[in-house]
Parts: sequence; structure tokens; C-alpha cells
Amino acid sequence: MLRSIDLSNNKFQRGIPNVIGNLNSLKGLNLSHNNLSGCIPASMEYLLSLEWLDLFSNKPTRTILERLLDVTFLSVFNVSENQLKGQIPQGKQFNTLGNDSYEGNYELCGFSVSKGCNNSEPPPSNLLEKDG
Repeated sequence: MLRSIDLSNNKFQRGIPNVIGNLNSLKGLNLSHNNLSGCIPASMEYLLSLEWLDLFSNKPTRTILERLLDVTFLSVFNVSENQLKGQIPQGKQFNTLGNDSYEGNYELCGFSVSKGCNNSEPPPSNLLEKDG
């Protein structure tokens, strides 16, 4: 049974493949220091055993997956030095993560980064890239 994958420093490009969600027994995933772009795929919500996720220094855009709230074992989460923007999900494990998880994402706002969100804009109703 595959427990963790370290795919850091591989110069991967484009997005994280949707098939990553099929690795439902995965405890750790390191995709740091690549050139990954686009959205974090919706399929990552199926990684319910995931305890740590490192996406440091890539180029994903848009927002953090609200559905990662259901990945309740996630205790280490690093999306620093990316181009993420929008509101950080609130609740469950996201309330325990500190600002260091998000450093270098200057367009993120919310409780975890101590930067309020513009209340004139409602939070996105769907923070995921839909599969297919």
C-alpha cells in the first residue's frame, strides 16, 4: 500500500492530474518545487487519509479547495509561494493552520493569514475545478 509520494523538484508542468484522487490511502504528498499551474483538482477531496500536503513553490492559481475541509487528518499543509487568491476555507483543520502555510500568496485572505477579505465580494460558491 502506497503511503507517501515525494515528487518534488521534478520540473512538472501543467496541472496536478485528477487521478491523484484515486490514491485514497495516501498519507503524504510532496509536489513542491515544480511548475504546476492551474487549479488544485477537485479529486483531491477523496484523499481522506492525507495527513500532509506540500505544494510549496508552484504556480497553482485561484483558491484553496474548500472540499479539503473533509480531509480531516490533514495537519501539515504548505501552499506557500504560489499564486493562490481568494478566501481561505474556514473550519475543521484549516482553523489550526498558521500563516506560514500560506506565505507568499499575497491575494489570499481570511482568518489564517490575518488579512480580512473584502466583504463586498461574497466568497466563491464553488472553489473547485470540476473534473472533466
